[in-house]
Amino acid sequence: MSEHVLTLPIDDAQVERLEIGDSVRLTGTIFTARDMAHLEIKRLLAAGQPLPVHLAGGAVFHAGPVVRKVGDQWELIVIGPTTSIRMEPYARMVGELGIKLLIGKGGMGPDSQAMFKQYKQAYLQAAPGCAVQIAAGVRRVAACLWPQNGMPEAMWVLEVEKLGPFIVTMDARGNSRYEQVKAAGFEKVKQLYG
Repeated sequence: MSEHVLTLPIDDAQVERLEIGDSVRLTGTIFTARDMAHLEIKRLLAAGQPLPVHLAGGAVFHAGPVVRKVGDQWELIVIGPTTSIRMEPYARMVGELGIKLLIGKGGMGPDSQAMFKQYKQAYLQAAPGCAVQIAAGVRRVAACLWPQNGMPEAMWVLEVEKLGPFIVTMDARGNSRYEQVKAAGFEKVKQLYG
């Protein structure tokens, strides 16, 4: 297992070096996106309108941060992962946009796994319950998009430095730690109960 410190945006070759179990820290700009942000992106693309941010080579964090306004600036308080499987219907869209890393908890499904291979993407597991620690890597809230959707559902543009560590749990070769654990569990049950 290797440790990686990646500066965003990244390219296919950098993603292809990531393997299950590797740890990753990120520096650069990341974007939060939950259900509503994905719907907003889908709506803009369907209307042929440009996106307000450039996502290619970037990282999307499935998270709903807690922020507060201090003067005319946003200040991030905590940020923790949300369950990623809810974003599974957008797997192809995310791949076509050139997003290279998805961060969240619980992993993604088979559609995303196929897109990870096709578009050279990886999934990074964030530790649940460590929202304060993760927030320590956020240097600045650069922007808030779609605030009308509420704090957790807005897209937050965050400048980060050595954010993480995250663990690679799905890679660009189609490997999934979640599938490995599931298979090992089934094998154990077969051994115990025939």
